[in-house]
Amino acid sequence: MSSVNLSTWVQTCSMFNQAGRSRSSTLNLLHPLKKLPISFQTPKRRRPSSSFSSISVSAVLTEQETIKEDEEEKPTFNFKSYMVQKANSVNQALDAAVSIREPQMIHEAMRYSLLAGGKRVRPMLCISACELVGGDESVAMPAACAVEMIHTMSLIHDDLPCMDNDDLRRGKPTNHKVFGEDVAVLAGDALLAYAFEHVAVSTVGVPAARIVRAIGELAKSIGSEGLVAGQVVDIDSEGLANVGLEQLEFIHLHKTAALLEASVVLGAILGGGSDEEVEKLRSFARCIGLLFQVVDDILDVTKSSQELGKTAGKDLVADKVTYPKLMGIEKSREFAEKLNREAQEQLSGFDPQKAAPLIALANYIAYRQN
Repeated sequence: MSSVNLSTWVQTCSMFNQAGRSRSSTLNLLHPLKKLPISFQTPKRRRPSSSFSSISVSAVLTEQETIKEDEEEKPTFNFKSYMVQKANSVNQALDAAVSIREPQMIHEAMRYSLLAGGKRVRPMLCISACELVGGDESVAMPAACAVEMIHTMSLIHDDLPCMDNDDLRRGKPTNHKVFGEDVAVLAGDALLAYAFEHVAVSTVGVPAARIVRAIGELAKSIGSEGLVAGQVVDIDSEGLANVGLEQLEFIHLHKTAALLEASVVLGAILGGGSDEEVEKLRSFARCIGLLFQVVDDILDVTKSSQELGKTAGKDLVADKVTYPKLMGIEKSREFAEKLNREAQEQLSGFDPQKAAPLIALANYIAYRQN
């Protein structure tokens, strides 16, 4: 299996684990933009009084010992460890799903981009949402792989000369630079088609109605009212001077947020979430989807190509409208903070421990460096 360099984002992830080393009764996750603690409050334990009769000494000691044992046994969420484990599971599943077979060239082209690395944020969101509503990783894995296949397709096609004309992706030459434009187009097409086949054929232990519903959600998220809609309006907006925030939000809610939203919703549906849970997670995902693009726009003008693993400043060169262009960098950062806060508010009704991965993922998206 192709090796994946996780070191850059694992270093970012590790900051979320500092709170786990504390013996307090609060589980702290760092807010990415202000670096302030975000806490899951657990009920405070009643401390024994300092004055008590000799008759109650044994009872108080027993209570103190129980408190100590509870504090020692209390589970803490290790974001770094969780992300590394899930990324490894996803990479293994992707490697197995798209193997080398005839015709070799097209499968090599598919694997070249699919296994080139990446943070695997979309598969993680799918799996975490599934687990949040009571499902297992194995139930969500085919859908998690499918959203990554579709995401990879969009990157291959984005990089083509007729689109963004990019030479670098994930620190490597883009697909068409290695295999040619014709094979790159076909590799993206093949990944798109296989994504739906993989969900339909490989999802096990789930009622057929849920699988059909999930496939419908996925198709809608990338069609003419989803990802494609965002791409078309984005292309049509290049060079225009009168593009406002409303149109920019439409572009990114469709071009970027739609597939992130589908990743979370698919996990919730396949995991057996109620309609109310699915819709709350949809709202969460829509916020972090837009958040992802706001941060992406900021990084495009504040980081180098080497740091990003792709061409920096390309939106400026193409005269594309971005959040920093319309709002400025500081206002864009404030907007990202607001989106992160609103996303996490949607998780308030869930079990805090089960919601911890999604909260940490939202923070990671907000604070990522590439």
